[in-house]
Amino acid sequence: MVVTRLQIMGGGNMGEALLRGLVTDGWTTADQLHVVEPLADRRDYLAEAVPGLRCSDGPEAGVDTVLAVKPDVVADACSGLSRLGVPRVLSIAAGVRIGTLEASLGKGVRVVRAMPNTPALVGQGAAAIAAGTEAQADDLDWAAGILSAVGTVVVVEESLLDAVTGLSGSGPAYLFLLAEALIDAGCDAGLPRDIAEALTEQTLIGAATMLAGSDEKPSTLRERVTSKGGTTAAGVAVFEAAGFRQVVRDVVATATERSRQLGGG
Repeated sequence: MVVTRLQIMGGGNMGEALLRGLVTDGWTTADQLHVVEPLADRRDYLAEAVPGLRCSDGPEAGVDTVLAVKPDVVADACSGLSRLGVPRVLSIAAGVRIGTLEASLGKGVRVVRAMPNTPALVGQGAAAIAAGTEAQADDLDWAAGILSAVGTVVVVEESLLDAVTGLSGSGPAYLFLLAEALIDAGCDAGLPRDIAEALTEQTLIGAATMLAGSDEKPSTLRERVTSKGGTTAAGVAVFEAAGFRQVVRDVVATATERSRQLGGG
């Protein structure tokens, strides 16, 4: 008999990304994973996409669980889990605080809360995790092992998860907006749109790869490509004159505060 090592409640995009990542990363085999998904068509799709995966519309008892459902159904999901003796839960439900999860799950369940972001869908996510009141170091290691299958993981206090949301949780949208603006600017400068798109995409990928692979600070990398009196210096000067740094600070601060409001903090 195959023992379930992990069940994921919610077979949406993030749940699917975790399933694929855990199998590809070698964290476990597909037959040791169980996904709980209410939609029959989605269950059929996941069973085909991840051969060996077990799918059903209800959770198993006594199994470590990832909560990957929409925030508005978290209470119902936790209520069901509380009757099944699950030992620990990793929640990636946006905005649902540890206190709410622990109150719904009941005493004795070790809870870890996470804030991932959408690049996890392509194995390049950035996630932060925070321990609940009963979670221990090995529970954080367990949660980090799961999320590291789809990206980078850091550990923070729960009080910092709103700031994580404002920076990396919402961050992909900021870069997509920058990409939109660069493409439009390239077109204004005379480039065909398809060429502007290709150049923008690869510029962002290349710059991010350089940043991730270097021990240098972003400011040092920027200075190296900013020759005095050159084209890059002229362009960067426009950013600085327009208050670009303060705009970015305001963006992250506003998103952080909105996260606090939505979480009831």
